Amino acid sequence: MDIVTDVAMDLAETHSEAGNRGVADLEAMILECAKLDREINFFVDVVQQVTTEATTQQPEAMFSLAAKVKEQFQARTAQLSDAELQNHQKVVAFKDSIKNSANQANTEPEEDMEELDEDIAVTQSQVNFICPLTQVEMVKPVKNKTCNHNYEEEAIRGLIKNKRIQKKKCRCPVVGCGNSDVKESDLVPDQLLRRQIQSQKRQSNRT
Repeated sequence: MDIVTDVAMDLAETHSEAGNRGVADLEAMILECAKLDREINFFVDVVQQVTTEATTQQPEAMFSLAAKVKEQFQARTAQLSDAELQNHQKVVAFKDSIKNSANQANTEPEEDMEELDEDIAVTQSQVNFICPLTQVEMVKPVKNKTCNHNYEEEAIRGLIKNKRIQKKKCRCPVVGCGNSDVKESDLVPDQLLRRQIQSQKRQSNRT
């Protein structure tokens, strides 16, 4: 999925008609993946529900499980519309990545227009690449939609899980942040930041 998003972000930065068509084709691919993901989740839910119900019934009821699963699965999927896929996490993350990539390409300053202090810029970017939980450079960064802070995906999901076990809310680990209830549903992959981190690594390897 990251590869598809990377290709789409590269196309978005070209600002060409062919690039726009390519992004549209990749978005259609993401929508198909989201649809498949949704159907798999529904199927698993239906199987678990039907199996649970069967344990309280007579043994002969087991023979009709397959038919019941098929019937309930078809009933659930028939109630859904493809428009709902626009809110799927994978689709939202893809669109956000393309939008951010296009905005960044539009706002890049001309080389001769302004001079930047390279040391400050590098230091700032390195700070942004560090996970507030692990204190190391992120590999799979996610962004919190509520407070816009970034974390390493595995670290923040682990923290949320531990707090849930303790029956406590998870506070954003960024110092000074007022977000006292970080939820997994607030997290989206930050593909743009991931590409920036990878780009810096490539530049560091060349020097």
